[in-house]
Amino acid sequence: MSDVLEELSAVIGQRLRDMPEGSYTASLARKGKGYVARKVGEEAVEVVVASLAEGRERVVSETADLLYHLLVLLALEGISLDEVREELRRRMK
Repeated sequence: MSDVLEELSAVIGQRLRDMPEGSYTASLARKGKGYVARKVGEEAVEVVVASLAEGRERVVSETADLLYHLLVLLALEGISLDEVREELRRRMK
């Protein structure tokens, strides 16, 4: 079974390499890493608000937005999911 985060990360990487017109990922990259970092913060706040007042479905939706923007930021930083996984494994020891 494939991992949706891996698949999404690969699509994001391709969009950042090709920078196609009409791509939301490419439009984020054009605005710069600082803009993307602020989007990550905005989405994180939306997850918190949803968890406090909007219910499960909204938390799932906002978490998906957060993960997407975080993957874009990681790609812009040149950080792979494997690096994040390794850090999590290290912390579990």
